[in-house]
Amino acid sequence: MKELGIVVKLMMKEKKDIVFAILLGFLAGLTSVGLFASSGYLISKAALEVPLYALTVMIALLKLFGFTKAISRYAERYFSHRATFTILANLRVSIYEKIEPLAPRIFHKYRSGDLLSRIVGDVESLQNFFLRVFYPPVILVMVFFSTILFTAYYSLSVALLLLMGLLFTGFIVPVFFARKQRKMESALRESRGELSTEVTEFLYGFRDLKIHQRLGDKETRLNHASSEYVEEQKRDNMYSLFSHSTNTLVSLLVSWLVLAAGAYSVGEGQLDGIFLAMLVMISLTVFENATPMAILPTHYEDSRRAASRLYSVGQGHSTERDGPSRDVYLDGGAPSITMRDVSFSFEGEERKTLDGVSLELPRGSKTAIVGASGSGKSTLLQLLLNFYSTDDGTITVNGSPIKEVSQESLWKLANVVLQENHFFYGTIRDNLMLVGDELSDEDMEFALEIVKLNHFSLEDNVLEKGENLSGGEKQRLAISRALLKASPLWMMDEPTSSVDALTEKAIFDHLHDVAKDDTIVLISHRLTGLEMMDRIVVMDQGKIVELGTYEELMSKQGYFHEMKQIEKSVLF
Repeated sequence: MKELGIVVKLMMKEKKDIVFAILLGFLAGLTSVGLFASSGYLISKAALEVPLYALTVMIALLKLFGFTKAISRYAERYFSHRATFTILANLRVSIYEKIEPLAPRIFHKYRSGDLLSRIVGDVESLQNFFLRVFYPPVILVMVFFSTILFTAYYSLSVALLLLMGLLFTGFIVPVFFARKQRKMESALRESRGELSTEVTEFLYGFRDLKIHQRLGDKETRLNHASSEYVEEQKRDNMYSLFSHSTNTLVSLLVSWLVLAAGAYSVGEGQLDGIFLAMLVMISLTVFENATPMAILPTHYEDSRRAASRLYSVGQGHSTERDGPSRDVYLDGGAPSITMRDVSFSFEGEERKTLDGVSLELPRGSKTAIVGASGSGKSTLLQLLLNFYSTDDGTITVNGSPIKEVSQESLWKLANVVLQENHFFYGTIRDNLMLVGDELSDEDMEFALEIVKLNHFSLEDNVLEKGENLSGGEKQRLAISRALLKASPLWMMDEPTSSVDALTEKAIFDHLHDVAKDDTIVLISHRLTGLEMMDRIVVMDQGKIVELGTYEELMSKQGYFHEMKQIEKSVLF
């Protein structure tokens, strides 16, 4: 209920449309009852050969009810659906604001297919919350009580029967079916998430599955997940149909009881026979408002599960909005960064990826971080970019704790080249102008020339995720974006691991020229060219094991010297 409370809070932002929808729905329900009630009364009255003017008035009243019902129903649909669409928009914004500060660490907890299922499928499921869960009980109670008060004037027994019908069709039957519905909806939603995950992995991994001849195994799992989802849907639909049929049966039984009670009252002289048809028509019509209650348990459980899955994303993570106020904005100069006894481990892992790391990155310094694969180099860089929060220790930027620094101001200062860089479907121009719309063609062409990509034109196509680019071309295109941004903090993780030695040297020579006053942090497996760096940090198993200039580390003949000798023996 807590998660649905959040949805209700977002829904109340559109209270004007909601109030109009409820009032118009109430009017449509009453006029529908009035239309059939007056029809029954008119039929009975006409049988008594009353004056023509009386019939004329009744017919005019009948037309008025019909006209009012049509107009109010149309207006009710307009305001209720407008409210629903706006609520969905508010919900999507709310979910985005919740998960956006968690990127990219959110992918360590959720598989991409499951996450996609949540933020698309579950949000879409909540479109039924107002129309199918919140709205029907309100209209049901309002219309039923108004009708019961009206019928009580003619027959107290009929009014009590309608009240009994309200309790059964509006509450008892839905609650009875809701118990089993909860288990079924849980299985249905989990199977949908599993199917979405399997489809996503099948599409992303199709090439590797084909190469390793495991496509058949994955197809079998995908078909199994699909069959499970279809079976769960069948069971859910059959149960919903059974619930709807039971509710309809109860309403018909109540109408028969109304007819019997009314006939008995007429026979006993307690009710004028002219009103019997009117009361029966009222009972038949008023239960139309109870019909949505039959499927309410389905939509309620669907909405509850959807809200629970959505708002469980990021639970247990601190976000920018939940943490301390981030009101520290960095100036435009090269920053200095300090790490003090920093430890970090990924969620669900006992092993520390970083363990007691302390490091000074003065303003304008050039620092290389090297070490074996899995030593914690990339994680350290991601902590410096504030992608993750430390478990222990502190990181400060220009003397301010990084938790209090605006993420946007930090990222604005940074030229970032990661091991995996995303490229959007479009052109080379589109992917370079990610840096800024003010770039000229000459600027972009010059950046491409620096990284030896001048054989590309700005209008050349780039497929999704850069599928038509080689590994080296992707890295050089990412470097060209960083060069165009030209911010004073360079954060680079293996930026040239797939680039040939000559091109790599040309890129780094240019980088050291344009970034001579900037702060540079370079992560590299290659040990060549590090003579140009101010300091080299050597990491192993999440700890800094050596620190110094190239000459100092070589003279120590320690871990770095050993790595250098191994590299020489492999390359030469």
